[in-house]
Amino acid sequence: AVPVTLSLMSGTVFAAAEDKQLSLYTTPQQKFRYVEPDIGHLEPGVTTLRKLAEPYVTWCQGVIVKVKPKVESAIQLGSETFTFLQNPPAEFYPLVAVIGFPGIIGLFLARGSRVKKLIYPTGLMAAGYSMYYPQVAASITKNTGDSLYDFALQGYVNVEKVFNSATTPVEGKVSSSCQVQN
Repeated sequence: AVPVTLSLMSGTVFAAAEDKQLSLYTTPQQKFRYVEPDIGHLEPGVTTLRKLAEPYVTWCQGVIVKVKPKVESAIQLGSETFTFLQNPPAEFYPLVAVIGFPGIIGLFLARGSRVKKLIYPTGLMAAGYSMYYPQVAASITKNTGDSLYDFALQGYVNVEKVFNSATTPVEGKVSSSCQVQN
């Protein structure tokens, strides 16, 4: 309780040597002067190191600015996936099994060439997908078949144009083997 009461009291203090009155609320005017410190042995080395590292630090900051949104979206996707897998729909695990298991089997069967490694898993997963979603698979197959037919027909027409233009003689010029002798 004593320090609190002392802080609330105001008073005047007199200097012992001189009869000057000192106030508790004002400070005497002080004169400060800045003194430049001497350069040590370490400072030039640190300065050189900072100058050498500055471009790399700037580059890293630019990369961080570009990569940070992608990392944040990946984290968000991961947390949403985790939340989804905590309480998945009833048909989710059978769907994963019917589509994913043939893909894994395709990876084991596709030893050798890179083409096999692409075609086998994709084809077996498509077969599994068609077993689980037959109506969608039928419409995709129909559309793909129509597109392939149109593409093949265009190719046939283009090849026919090339062969017809190569066999037709140019007007005004008749080859010697085509002339009729009288």
